Amino acid sequence: MTFLLTPGQQHEISVAEELMEQGAIRRAIGRPRVRPGRIVGDKGYTSTKFRKYLRKRGIRATIARRSNERRRGSFDKKVYRHRNKVERLIGRIKEFRRIATRYEKRANNYAAMLTIAAIFLWSQGFAYRP
Repeated sequence: MTFLLTPGQQHEISVAEELMEQGAIRRAIGRPRVRPGRIVGDKGYTSTKFRKYLRKRGIRATIARRSNERRRGSFDKKVYRHRNKVERLIGRIKEFRRIATRYEKRANNYAAMLTIAAIFLWSQGFAYRP
């Protein structure tokens, strides 16, 4: 898992490409992959620029389109339903009061609290719940 902190007024699509360059996906054998095979996102991540970025790197995307966009390409509802795993993780992280209320005012302290919460949830086995 990887994350970037942005100011409250900045939309996350502005740092989506930078976020995709972080982190790595572990494999059973060999070096970790830097790029995922597919990403699943909500309507906030639909933009022509971001879709071109993904296509250029060979990453398949399942992103819902806005109602005012022209429909192009197929949309896999089965794959899109897996997005709820991320939504549930965010909900679990927000159960930590310091994170939900943004108790930490400095970005590096807030990032540390997010990391601690993620480690705590991982150690509790959240990633393996159905």
